[in-house]
Amino acid sequence: MSRVFRILGIIALLALSAGCVLAQDRTAEFRSRFVHESDPIHKAMLLVPLGNAEFLEIQKGFEEGDLPEALAVLQMYRDEARTCKDGLEAKGIDAERHPSGFKQLQISLREALRRLDDLVITIPRDEQAPFLDVRKDIDEMNRRLIGELFPRQPNAAEPAKKKE
Repeated sequence: MSRVFRILGIIALLALSAGCVLAQDRTAEFRSRFVHESDPIHKAMLLVPLGNAEFLEIQKGFEEGDLPEALAVLQMYRDEARTCKDGLEAKGIDAERHPSGFKQLQISLREALRRLDDLVITIPRDEQAPFLDVRKDIDEMNRRLIGELFPRQPNAAEPAKKKE
């Protein structure tokens, strides 16, 4: 009976290793497509699956205690998102009228913030600072995109005007 469990354990370990290799291959494939894409709208659309793949790597780094590697991947994601944002803004497109690309980038940023918040609380407070710095950059990009997508929203800082 012990031999059966040992064999099952080896099979499970091999399957897990193969899954990690496949996930890394997918990340490399998405990153390659992202780097070679010249249209900022398509680049922003590619950031959604690329960001998902990168956050699987970041989560793996957290689980294995490899925080420097997780931080490097997170910084790479932030830089990719900034490249998308800068490219979209350089095109001079009105995000409110033509949200394609802007919307996908904002969705990716929002999801990244949620995932990052879930991960950061799992590490000691003294190791959170570099992750929180990157989170701040991502949050600023997200807020700016929301403002571009919805420019006519009332400012939350201003009190609502009463109708008389």
